[in-house]
Amino acid sequence: MKQRESWLSALRGLLAPVACAVVLMMFFTAVNCLERGRADEGRGRLEDSLRRAAAACYAAEGIYPPDLAYLQAHYGIQVDEARYTVDYEVFGSNLMPDITVLENGA
Repeated sequence: MKQRESWLSALRGLLAPVACAVVLMMFFTAVNCLERGRADEGRGRLEDSLRRAAAACYAAEGIYPPDLAYLQAHYGIQVDEARYTVDYEVFGSNLMPDITVLENGA
């Protein structure tokens, strides 16, 4: 009987550190997911801004911008090049360019 009680008290002594470790692991997982979501949202906002600026250029000038530098110079687009890589492919002055934003690796 005493053996069972000592085993139960040892189990209770281990339960608190294990529970603390599980809570910490869940916390860090949640923070990681939030950071990933924030990064995805930033990438999506930049891509959306580029598309809107290209459409505004077409509406104002009758042609889509010939390159990313044109959007940056004339439409106030700013790209954090340390964080994002922008693939801007033009097919013609009257066709919407293919715009892809990729987040650079850490």
